[in-house]
Amino acid sequence: MLKHGATHLKRREFITLLSGAAAAWPLAARAQQAAKLPTIGFLGAATPSATSPWTTPFVQRLRELGWIEGRNLAIEFRWAEGRTERFAEIATEFVRFKIDVIVTHSTGPVVAAKQATSAIPIVFANAGDPVAAGLVKSLARPGGNVTGLSIQATDTVGKRLDLLREIAPNVRGLAIMANIDNPASVLEMDQVHEAARTLGLDVIPLEVRRTDDVAPAFERLGARAGALYVAPDPLMFTNRVRINTLALAARLPTIHGVREFVEAGGLMSYSANFPDLWRRAGEFVNKILRGAKPADIPVEQPTKFDLVINLKTAKALGLEVPDSLLARADDSDV
Repeated sequence: MLKHGATHLKRREFITLLSGAAAAWPLAARAQQAAKLPTIGFLGAATPSATSPWTTPFVQRLRELGWIEGRNLAIEFRWAEGRTERFAEIATEFVRFKIDVIVTHSTGPVVAAKQATSAIPIVFANAGDPVAAGLVKSLARPGGNVTGLSIQATDTVGKRLDLLREIAPNVRGLAIMANIDNPASVLEMDQVHEAARTLGLDVIPLEVRRTDDVAPAFERLGARAGALYVAPDPLMFTNRVRINTLALAARLPTIHGVREFVEAGGLMSYSANFPDLWRRAGEFVNKILRGAKPADIPVEQPTKFDLVINLKTAKALGLEVPDSLLARADDSDV
């Protein structure tokens, strides 16, 4: 009886062991499968919450094209939170992990990724002026391992200033805030200088390199300016609430190149439609994952532009928004 019980016990142990092993097989298989999935390295210049209006349409477009995260695609998200030094760290990490495609945005992170690798394909969802910044040889023939979507930021500078003059016609002094460690922002600042001079505006540059420079820049400005142009980049984006709070306190109407700045209290923005750019970035990634080379995929430009006005900010500044301007706005309830 004892012998039979021992045998029965061993059999149960064996069955339990066998069941556990069987249960583990799918996990091991899934882990092995996951290791082989094509992998996107997503270098986010800001924070997950700030970038979600862009990442959501990007992932959705990939899904529509047959790439489903966790099934036949892996996405490794990394966030620099507006810190320039993190761009190179994240790019280097992706190279070490042999990521299949690096996806990023804004000129600084693209430069960091390009410096980290000349082999892994890099797709940028938006960059100010990729030719002038040296990211690609030309829009039609990018060459190298980088391609994506240009917002041609410098081409829209004059339009922004014209819009600003419509809502604040009496402005004579224009402050320009830009991260001078970002080559695209320096280029945009030069373009603003040029466009402002043709309009007879006095230009006051506010050069910043880090978050701690923002408040002192406003203190130095004093009462010399009647409006503020903000050149958008990851540093500015991360500090958009701070910038707009200080601008409002200084009674400065602001003009921006990204709508999220207006949602954070800015007065007005005119820019490419970023969710549309990110959807199209998904199409670039799809082509590359299916064998296309970045060098052969032309850089595309925006087809949709948005004018966004914050009526609450206009009211707080005592500004009357002309009906003609309001009629052209894509959104004024932000």
